Amino acid sequence: MSIIWKYLDKRTATINAIKDYESMAFIIRSTEKEIERANEKLTSAGPKLSDIPSVHDPKAGEARILSVIDQIDILEERYNQALEYMRWFQPAWDLITDDERYILKMFYTENGYGYNAVYSIMDKYNIEQSAVYKRKNRALNRLTVLLFGKE
Repeated sequence: MSIIWKYLDKRTATINAIKDYESMAFIIRSTEKEIERANEKLTSAGPKLSDIPSVHDPKAGEARILSVIDQIDILEERYNQALEYMRWFQPAWDLITDDERYILKMFYTENGYGYNAVYSIMDKYNIEQSAVYKRKNRALNRLTVLLFGKE
């Protein structure tokens, strides 16, 4: 194992990975449609490419094509990063229990309840506030070990 792992704040990295989960899943779901829309821009009505320069900008058509190609490159890179994230995160996420996933989602995702997460978890499991934090910490520690390994 690299010496870097000793100095990485794995707990914070795990929290950030949980927070990124929904956006990475969205990127994977939506990128194909976004690339299709970008490709449609290439063939949509607009200034036609011809040998005769336009009065306003002789390279407008070329600029439009290059802009769309750059946009597609960015979308593909973002998609590849999301796939890489999912290959790393999803197996660990699948290994924790449904209850652990629920608790971590409530605390750390946008769809969770933030400050109200504690009260929602208390109501769902009929436990005290201190037990909620213990369960959250246990779930977070377990996910951290699954993602980064034990020191």
